[in-house]
Amino acid sequence: EKAVNLKKDLAEMQEWMTQAEEEYLEKDFEYKSPEELENAVEEMKRAKEDVLQKEVRVKILKDNIKMLAAKVPSSGQDLATELNVVLENYQLLCNRIRGKCHTLEEVWSCWIELLQYLDLETAWLNNLEERVQMTGNLPDKLDAVNDALESLESVLRHPADNRTQIRELGQTLIDGGILDDIISEKLEAFNARYEELSHLAVSRQIALEQQLQTMRETDHMLQVLQESLGDLDRQLTSYLTDRIDAFQMPQEAQ
Repeated sequence: EKAVNLKKDLAEMQEWMTQAEEEYLEKDFEYKSPEELENAVEEMKRAKEDVLQKEVRVKILKDNIKMLAAKVPSSGQDLATELNVVLENYQLLCNRIRGKCHTLEEVWSCWIELLQYLDLETAWLNNLEERVQMTGNLPDKLDAVNDALESLESVLRHPADNRTQIRELGQTLIDGGILDDIISEKLEAFNARYEELSHLAVSRQIALEQQLQTMRETDHMLQVLQESLGDLDRQLTSYLTDRIDAFQMPQEAQ
């Protein structure tokens, strides 16, 4: 009777494993929204816990069959053969569910990481847009133009590492058919805004550099002229002080 019960337990365990495999491993999943992906991750975590909890039942079955084989070798031998099959299938099921759970967790982590990088770069783009707008109405002063140029250049020196991560993470998920529509839309919007603002910022940078150069040249010319006028003023003052008649001076002094 004990052998019959153990045989029944083995059959039930095998049936449960077949159902678990069909439910968790053979279904075709399409992750078209973050909610679907997150639900799949949580489901696989529960599946992993459920399968691992059966380890206790498997161990009890193994111990009982060993005890029976020790007492009744003839009955125990057949059960031991069935047990080995169940043990092998159970281990395979555990490994496959662990693997799928790990894969889905990695995919979810990849999605969250992509969102974080997009947030960082969007904040940078907002800052860049603000700096560009600030260059629109500058006072006609050299210091103001110089400060605006330095401020814009400091933002433009932003490293490209984050954009590289966005491209690689997005492509990895899209290649896997995961959230591909949503990610493609996000990347397209981000890249379009990045290109537009980058070109606008570089154009403003070039315009400010040219404006600054012109202002510096004008300042230099005014300085030279001012120095020349100062020299002339001092020379004429000395003539007046010495009461020298203008007609006695060179033509330029007259």
